Amino acid sequence: MEENLIEEGESSREGEVAPALIVIHPRDKSAAVAVGPELRVYDIAGNCPISLSDDSGGPSHSESIRAIGFGANGSVFASAGDDKLVKIWMTDSWHCTKTVYAEKRVSAVAVSHNGQHVVFADKFGLVWAIALGEGDEGQAPIDNKAVPILGHYCSIITSLKFSPDGWFIASADRDFKIRITVFPKRPRKGAHEIQSFCLGHTDFVSCLAFARPIDYPQGFLLSGGGDSTVRLWDFISGRLLHTCDFGAQAGLVKSNGTEMEGGSAVIDVCASCDGSLIAVAIQSLHGIILLNCDFSARTLSIAKVVTMEESYVPTSLGLSDLPKHLWMVMGVSNIPTLGTTKLLSRVRVVSGFLKDPSDSSVRNAIIMGDSEVPGSEKLLEKLQGSLDVAEEEVTLAATAAAVKTSVHNLLIKKQYSLEKRELQKRSRNDKKLKQ
Repeated sequence: MEENLIEEGESSREGEVAPALIVIHPRDKSAAVAVGPELRVYDIAGNCPISLSDDSGGPSHSESIRAIGFGANGSVFASAGDDKLVKIWMTDSWHCTKTVYAEKRVSAVAVSHNGQHVVFADKFGLVWAIALGEGDEGQAPIDNKAVPILGHYCSIITSLKFSPDGWFIASADRDFKIRITVFPKRPRKGAHEIQSFCLGHTDFVSCLAFARPIDYPQGFLLSGGGDSTVRLWDFISGRLLHTCDFGAQAGLVKSNGTEMEGGSAVIDVCASCDGSLIAVAIQSLHGIILLNCDFSARTLSIAKVVTMEESYVPTSLGLSDLPKHLWMVMGVSNIPTLGTTKLLSRVRVVSGFLKDPSDSSVRNAIIMGDSEVPGSEKLLEKLQGSLDVAEEEVTLAATAAAVKTSVHNLLIKKQYSLEKRELQKRSRNDKKLKQ
């Protein structure tokens, strides 16, 4: 690590910028966007905005939401972030039924396939489990209390994902590691069985996604990171199968009319259940990259670069189990220099994912107009927020600039002088779990 990062690597909390997030219900029933402390949800199936209600007795989110996600069947949704709150929502009514207090800021969240547990990771590198239904071995759950199940030893965990069969949980961190852990039948006793480590990234790992082709029921793991690569893994053995290096293929990306100046860390990767559609968001790319995966040959390749306007840099991607549309959002938490408290996000949708049988390449990926998006203007009004035209133009330009540096600032391992470490120790004010 460069010496000049020792004093300059850590910006103040007030200066941190949290990227906007988007997730789509596994059956395309709803879409959720988080920007700053705001959670915005739209009912796609019913074509109406959703009003959230809180029956948990806990506070609402007051700081940036860093992680959101549905369970495998879409009945449970979780949100968590910098306010050290994990809020659990039942999507049939969109009531928050439980609020759990974490000891540290939360960086990742996932819901188990059976909907009985929510797991979350904190900035200290611990993964915790929350029981939703009956506890281990039929015991009653402990209300509003999480138990630690595994750890990454003081490294910030950036992503948590359950494997397609629900037997494993993958956790990635900013120290280049991916751990595959057997998810225990009794999480309160801890997750002690490590299946494998997927090692190969040379910079922080920012995102994970699983794909389960019909001919390969075990499935595969995809990971993206600060080394400008997306990697394909046999996660059971931890073997690296292939690396798609966007830095090495920058010429191909540029030939499609999009520059990647200002950094090329992978911000997000998402994949359809069968792996037929894989999309990647890059730190400074005005658009997205669609990948082909030849699972029989265990290879990844760039199929298409979908370019967008210069002011649009996606911060998160969303895809349902029925990949008719690829959703993306651009936005960040409040930028202090703008002097506005309004939080703006911009949602885009890509459709038309047809493949040429002769070469398996993606054809006809089309950016939909606002009137063509499912839910149309009503959905966009709910998920995006609004500003006047002049203010919106300035905000979008500032957002695009902030996105290009936010991943680096959030995930790169920071270095501290001895004096600064001692000052931080003296000023720590960790919120303990409520009894």
